[in-house]
Amino acid sequence: MFSGIIEQAAIVVGLEKEKDNLHITMKCSFTDELKIDQSISHNGVCLTVVKKDKDTYTVTEIKETLDKTNLGLLKPGDKVNLERSTKLDGRLDGHMVQGHVDQTAVCTEVTEAGGSWYYTFSYEPVQDDYITVEKGSVSVNGVSLTVVNSKNNSFQVAIIPFTWEVTNFHQIKKGTVVNLEFDILGKYIAKIVRLQLGK
Repeated sequence: MFSGIIEQAAIVVGLEKEKDNLHITMKCSFTDELKIDQSISHNGVCLTVVKKDKDTYTVTEIKETLDKTNLGLLKPGDKVNLERSTKLDGRLDGHMVQGHVDQTAVCTEVTEAGGSWYYTFSYEPVQDDYITVEKGSVSVNGVSLTVVNSKNNSFQVAIIPFTWEVTNFHQIKKGTVVNLEFDILGKYIAKIVRLQLGK
């Protein structure tokens, strides 16, 4: 379980294909604290550490993950948002994020707003319960954000300078593909309502 509060944007230093799998090697400041078999959120995708080497570590993506996320689009030098799993003895900032990406979206507009930024994302819902609501929560590339201007297949988020600098949002521009995880509570409620209506 994660909270959507990004610790660091790590740099991709290596990519290796093996059959349908992709091994991603990254460099981050807390590699020495990681353990093999530990779960970490990468752009909102929960992946397992499979190898460590000095200041780098490696995770493996299978075809299912590559098909449904933006991690297959990574190139050496790209930044990936990292978050280690939430500690139960601390405050839960952000919102409940599972690290199970629902689908991708495309950035359709970035607007500067006097020191902050509005990002607009468009998506084609692959399920009826993949929705946003005004002032609700959504995870974009693993970042817990508040929805603005919610529509049927698009929404906006407002990004403060700290988030812009610490995460990979400073690399997102019009046309960039991002990972979405919709609010788990909203997904359950939407499905229950659909079942009650016989849909």
